[in-house]
Amino acid sequence: MIFNVRGENIEVTNALKEYVEKKVGRIEKYFDTPPTSAVNVTLKVVKDVHSVEVTVQLPGVVLRGEEGNEDMYAAIDLVVEKLERQIRKHKTKVNRKFRQEGSLRALFKEEQPAQVKQDEEEDLIVVRTKRFNFKPMDTEEAILQMDMLGHSFFVYSNSETDEMNVVYKRKDGKYGLIEPE
Repeated sequence: MIFNVRGENIEVTNALKEYVEKKVGRIEKYFDTPPTSAVNVTLKVVKDVHSVEVTVQLPGVVLRGEEGNEDMYAAIDLVVEKLERQIRKHKTKVNRKFRQEGSLRALFKEEQPAQVKQDEEEDLIVVRTKRFNFKPMDTEEAILQMDMLGHSFFVYSNSETDEMNVVYKRKDGKYGLIEPE
């Protein structure tokens, strides 16, 4: 894995970088062949809260975790635990699908709708655009992908109806589904 470690309001020392590489590198044990993808790590300090954000783009899936703590090293440990939980959950899901249906279903990459920002003149300006190849998946897989990304909603192509659907996390912790009429 190739590590890109950067700091916001904090100097990334060699010791801190080595600690990140050692701890985040532990996720390699979950793969048959070590991933060659980039690992983006952002270390931040805001009002005495140290936060760590890690994004790993793997073929077919994006792992993302963000944690905060009063100690940077503790925040790194917490985010690695979160990533390991996501990997175990994903592998369990893939293995269950393999046993039930006789084939593996690949999850597709992260998707986010364009984000908009409103300025003083009440004009809407698109500040980011992303494009994705929507591969068909079922609702359960879409919910898993949304949870792995840490997002509150997820747009996907429904494999049963071949239509675009949206799953979202409700305030009560359950999930909702939006389908076209």
